[in-house]
Amino acid sequence: MPRKKKIIEEVIDQTPQQIMKEQVIKDMQGLGVYKAQYDRLISIYVDLSIQYDMALLEFKKSGYQYETETAAGGTKKSAIVATLENLRKDILAYSDRLCLNPKAIESVTVENKGKSKLKSLFESLEQE
Repeated sequence: MPRKKKIIEEVIDQTPQQIMKEQVIKDMQGLGVYKAQYDRLISIYVDLSIQYDMALLEFKKSGYQYETETAAGGTKKSAIVATLENLRKDILAYSDRLCLNPKAIESVTVENKGKSKLKSLFESLEQE
């Protein structure tokens, strides 16, 4: 029981950024595209995602106010909508680089640490 309590305390002490970063790393490992060198990009991606979530919450609180009035009496896109659009574009760019979306993963060849049995068989035949 003490081990379970320790794990719960560790999770509670983590920031949302740490939790999200760990999840992104697990996702990338599952896809076979994670490398430690990507940690800086992952941190930026996580920060952008959290900024997006916060901006979206603010947009919801404003009653989804899409336009604001200008000094000249016209309307323009509200600042929060422009922010959300820019964050979406940035998140998409980083998710492409980190191979976290279907389109990006299609064009990536994953490094295979071990040889397949078929490849080993062909190599042994070539040596004979």
